[in-house]
Amino acid sequence: MRGRRGDRMTINIQEHMAINVCPGPIRPIRQISDYFPRRGPGPEGGGRDFREAPARLAPLALAPPAALLGATTPEEGAEVDSYDSDDTTALGMLEFDLLYDQASCTLHCSILRAKGLKPMDFNGLADPYVKLHLLPGACKANKLKTKTQRNTLNPVWNEDLTYSGITDDDITHKVLRISVCDEDKLSHNEFIGEIRVPLRRLKPSQKKHFNICLERQVPLASPSSMSAALRGISCYLKELEQAEQGPGLLEERGRILLSLSYSSRRQGLLVGIVRCAHLAAMDVNGYSDPYVKTYLRPDVDKKSKHKTCVKKKTLNPEFNEDFFYEMELSALATKTLEVTVWDYDIGKSNDFIGGVSLGPGARGEARKHWRDCLQQPDAALERWHTLTSELPPAAGALPSA
Repeated sequence: MRGRRGDRMTINIQEHMAINVCPGPIRPIRQISDYFPRRGPGPEGGGRDFREAPARLAPLALAPPAALLGATTPEEGAEVDSYDSDDTTALGMLEFDLLYDQASCTLHCSILRAKGLKPMDFNGLADPYVKLHLLPGACKANKLKTKTQRNTLNPVWNEDLTYSGITDDDITHKVLRISVCDEDKLSHNEFIGEIRVPLRRLKPSQKKHFNICLERQVPLASPSSMSAALRGISCYLKELEQAEQGPGLLEERGRILLSLSYSSRRQGLLVGIVRCAHLAAMDVNGYSDPYVKTYLRPDVDKKSKHKTCVKKKTLNPEFNEDFFYEMELSALATKTLEVTVWDYDIGKSNDFIGGVSLGPGARGEARKHWRDCLQQPDAALERWHTLTSELPPAAGALPSA
């Protein structure tokens, strides 16, 4: 709008609202006339009345169906869980499926896609990938990761990641942490956002669909940067959390799948070392060289030791080895089977990864597995067991291979 020198320029309310006040030259917002049509004659106003609805203004409440946008709908029978589906969320949204297979003790995580991720690179894009962790537990041992999608804010993965050895107790107490990160080859990878899903929300053999906004990670302050009062509160909360989880809580070091069977024909116990899953990493390369040792205690003659072969550079080894202990069923009822997993090292003592004891003095699933084996002769019973940081007293003196 231009006028003669000395004339006072006036701006009506429509043009005032149309001004973009960002730094730089003043520019009108695109298609602002659709929302503030002019009342007077002219090419822009067109002689329309201000109360007349613009013809190009589409109803905002009507959203196109998902099929027209190319989005996939959840499978029939899958439960949907989504909230805060605002497309303009600062960090983005993640779509995934979870399925707990109770029969095979597995947790299937299908990472589908993300939408509207936060730009992390100088080109306004990102190189996103997804990491999974089961909490609480050894983070490096149970980490699963997708492939990296390059230069996109709307990545599509369609990858299936599986946790083995998941029990009903894990479903009750554990939380699945899903993190989206940006890969940077020249420096450290950057965190974008995360989602935490309590596994108790899952139902056995029923797929659950999620479409959730990412949240920021809330880092805990280091003790040195906290005041005395905050340190006291932090210690109190930690003690309270440990009290709620139960006394004698041990660090989890992975899982082991054992097979027990008492043979009536051979008069002895057949122990099968099937596989391990999500073992703790003991080497600097982020892996371990695991092997398994078994003892039947008390071992007066010191002849009950059996050992598997060493599996190189893996946290999920498969052994499929069987050991036999010749013994009467009545005598076996007073014995305890000790199973320990070790990391093989050349030139120094081997590192203890974790162990579990099965017998009349055990607790939980370990005691139940042992009792069922004695009560059901000639039946092969496979069960997953949690490896803890507790080293059996007798095994502490046997760190070598």
